[in-house]
Amino acid sequence: MKFIKSLVLVFIILITSTSIAFAQKTTQNTDSTKTVTIKVKGITCSMDLKMIAANVEKLKGVSSCKSGKMGTTSSFEVKFNPILVTEKEIYRVIENTGSCENPDEKSYKVKQ
Repeated sequence: MKFIKSLVLVFIILITSTSIAFAQKTTQNTDSTKTVTIKVKGITCSMDLKMIAANVEKLKGVSSCKSGKMGTTSSFEVKFNPILVTEKEIYRVIENTGSCENPDEKSYKVKQ
């Protein structure tokens, strides 16, 4: 009888420690965020800044995209989960955003 109780106790401890380990791994993966500053050339007005930021924020995995001041090279601070979206995908969205004056024109270039 003592053997069965000991075996059940070991089994419960094993199950508990395994589920704790899995919970820790999951938490680490979903909470990983990365912040990058992306420099972009070709922005001509403040509306362009807003359009680019809005398009980047639509990507699954991007939590925020904040634009800096407009100039010959403008910068964006992007917070994202690298498991869900890559920097190259973010660059592609920026470069494929049309300008506010001519939506068919793709004049933005990411400086890498």
